[in-house]
Amino acid sequence: MKQILVFILFSAILCWLMFTPVYKHVLIVRQALLQKEVDYLLEVGASGAYGYIDQPMIEASKTRLAKHGFDPDKLIYTVGTTSGANGSDPSRPVMRGTGIRLSISYPYENLFILDRLLGIGAPSPEERMSSYGLKMSEYVP
Repeated sequence: MKQILVFILFSAILCWLMFTPVYKHVLIVRQALLQKEVDYLLEVGASGAYGYIDQPMIEASKTRLAKHGFDPDKLIYTVGTTSGANGSDPSRPVMRGTGIRLSISYPYENLFILDRLLGIGAPSPEERMSSYGLKMSEYVP
């Protein structure tokens, strides 16, 4: 009986040690992709040509992230400005000198299921990772 218990514990620890780097890398890649998308949207949206981040830009962003394995329905985008104005209205672009804020969040899902099985504290599947950015608008009418 002891040998079976030792075998099961050893197998669980070996499994955890083998797969921990894999899913931690998935987490790091997801976070990096979210931050890259935030930076890209802010670069385009805060440029002199736009001054906003509207729904078509967000839909295009969801399509790009879906190519990397994200579920577009679970992505949450939050657009704001430092002045409190609407940063996603094409009819009223954000003027130069005002900051456009963007946040994208995505749930952790079951990335940490192995940690939970071994009793290690981990974020719940409903908790969200997020990336955030702020860029000054360059739009001048």
